[in-house]
Amino acid sequence: MRRILIGAAVAIVFLAGVVIAQEAKPSHVLVSATDLKWGAPPPVFEKGASFTVVSGDPGKPGLFVVRLKMPAGYKIAPHWHPTDEHVTVLAGTFALGMGEKFDQATMKELPTGGYALLPAEMRHYAMAKTEATVQVHGMGPFQLTYVNPGDDPSKRAAGKAAN
Repeated sequence: MRRILIGAAVAIVFLAGVVIAQEAKPSHVLVSATDLKWGAPPPVFEKGASFTVVSGDPGKPGLFVVRLKMPAGYKIAPHWHPTDEHVTVLAGTFALGMGEKFDQATMKELPTGGYALLPAEMRHYAMAKTEATVQVHGMGPFQLTYVNPGDDPSKRAAGKAAN
């Protein structure tokens, strides 16, 4: 009898999971590059780059895909995210380094087609070696925390606005 009850409980949990997964299934997304709406990046990024949301909403829970287009020399200071970050280089050469201090000599260059998985909370930094476009996907909400709070452009802008 106990085995039957355990088996029934497992079956109910499995079926509930299948129903939830079916209800949560997102609709398809088909986007042409010409349909993307580029604009200024969120305030947590330095000015000078362009940003677009490909799918999802990086500010909400769930899968998102965004792109960042940067001029040569554009830097992102050491930072971390609470969730995994997946980066694919779509154009140009993009360099990544690991650690809490920006050290250009230790950065790994990723040419067009390169990919990086940066696990949650891993401290890292980045630089566009040439004009570059990267696609970032992950689970939202997207958060970027700078190792040195003074590197956060959104906090610098807020400080200037308060003065």
